[in-house]
Amino acid sequence: MLQFSFSKKLLIWAVCAIGIMMAAPNAFYTQVEQSNDAEAILETGVPATPELTAQAEQWPSFLPSSLVNLGLDLRGGAHLLAEVHVEDVLVERLDGYWPQIRNRLRTERAMTGGIVSDRNAPSDQLRIRLKAPSDPEAITRAVAMVRELASPIVSLTGVGSNDIDVSSEGDVIVVRLSEAEIIATNQRTMDQSLEIIRRRVDEAGTREPTIQRQGDRRILIQVPGIGSAEELKELIGKTAKLTFHPVLGRTGDDQALLQPRQILLPDVNQEGLFYILEKTPTITGDHLVDAQAAFDQNNQAAVNFRLNPTGGRIFGEYTANNIGSAFAIVLDDEVLSAPTIQSHIPGGSGIITGQFNIEETTSLAIQLRAGALPAKVTYLEERTIGPELGQDSIDAGTLACIVAFIAVLVFMILSYGLFGLFANIALIINVGMIFGLLSLIGATLTLPGIAGIVLTIGMAVDANVLVFERIREEIRAKKAAVRSIELGYERAFSAIIDANITTLIAAVILFVMGSGPVRGFAITLGLGIITSVFTAIWVTRLLISIYMQRRRPKTIEV
Repeated sequence: MLQFSFSKKLLIWAVCAIGIMMAAPNAFYTQVEQSNDAEAILETGVPATPELTAQAEQWPSFLPSSLVNLGLDLRGGAHLLAEVHVEDVLVERLDGYWPQIRNRLRTERAMTGGIVSDRNAPSDQLRIRLKAPSDPEAITRAVAMVRELASPIVSLTGVGSNDIDVSSEGDVIVVRLSEAEIIATNQRTMDQSLEIIRRRVDEAGTREPTIQRQGDRRILIQVPGIGSAEELKELIGKTAKLTFHPVLGRTGDDQALLQPRQILLPDVNQEGLFYILEKTPTITGDHLVDAQAAFDQNNQAAVNFRLNPTGGRIFGEYTANNIGSAFAIVLDDEVLSAPTIQSHIPGGSGIITGQFNIEETTSLAIQLRAGALPAKVTYLEERTIGPELGQDSIDAGTLACIVAFIAVLVFMILSYGLFGLFANIALIINVGMIFGLLSLIGATLTLPGIAGIVLTIGMAVDANVLVFERIREEIRAKKAAVRSIELGYERAFSAIIDANITTLIAAVILFVMGSGPVRGFAITLGLGIITSVFTAIWVTRLLISIYMQRRRPKTIEV
């Protein structure tokens, strides 16, 4: 039990050395972080300045540079609780059926006598009135024709259901979204919002944000290291919903009378000018695949965009068939520009111009690349946590770790003498390995995580206490020193494994079932259990083995 081959010794010390090396950058946190940030900037192709080069060289490139990310409560940052207006998407989803229904019923004008959409219909209904049905059965046939436009819902909750319900009230066709489609759309809207917010935050290079769903329509956003909640809101940006609409007219009257399926939107550059547009867009941001900040032919800041093949085909066909007509580029319900189509534009590429500065075009390009938020977002709660509060938390957590660490070290030496010293060396290695593993996986350390480390420090010597107490029992039974140590490890082994496995199971359950800070606690606790078992069973035993082989004492005191 105390015999270690050279290869086993080498493996144990190599694991300890790698763990400590991975943890080492955290002792020089600021300069390593600055070096990593400078390296990331240089990798984007930005010309190297003396300041950037000096920052990048603060930490040698051949050494590990992974850090434990500090959470919001340690580093400071911004906290937002956002609510997604999913009902807006349902309204748009329903409105999107109007062109299909109109085109389908126009083919049977002799039967319907023409159709008209009721613009005063409730938001959850699409009501189409037949002007002059040819006979009493015309409405029944028209309802059947509209039902043919329904599509099956592709989701687990909507199996066997269609996306729309169609009925009639007199000579009016009523179209509603089905209950299954409402559920599927709400789920899709929340998933898209989460993904798009995550993309926008990640593109800005922020560290370890927390972005998660809360309830049916809320999203929690926490970003460490950002200056304020306002800065985070600007980073997430507006809806950034880009659409292209045919222009039906211009007016200076913001109360202009509109026909059904028309909308009135303001010009972003000229106050008092409004555009009358078709409500249903020809192209949407869903067709967008890329957007980059650029300059137009007048050397003014602009945004180049590129559409996917489907969007490019639609864009090309529309421009070919509408030469001489105006075409509005709309962003978040404001007309950026309404150029006249001069010629066929193939390829699906274009440029968005307006009164932008370079920062605005860069921000807009990021928002468009990340995709449009599918619905309006409002912020129910916003908090800014200053770095001073985070530093107070770090200081308090550090003090707790130091006090716990010293108390355990003193207790082990007073209780077990030289063997307690070996256990303390293993404990120091254990803490280093915990930070090394946290750095390796890019974990985020929060106050609960610090609590997990403090708890691990206390638990880490449990295995050694079990072993040393068993060794004492064997010595009292008049066994030889080496044999007492071997029996102590053999007979304590099962108890050590059982105790740590049950705690590890609890940590796994906390990680799977919990979220946020609870997961942080579970991660540090789980990693601490793994490293403490390794250091207690292998490192401490190796130190005792080396001592016994070199000193060969006849008796030992534990």
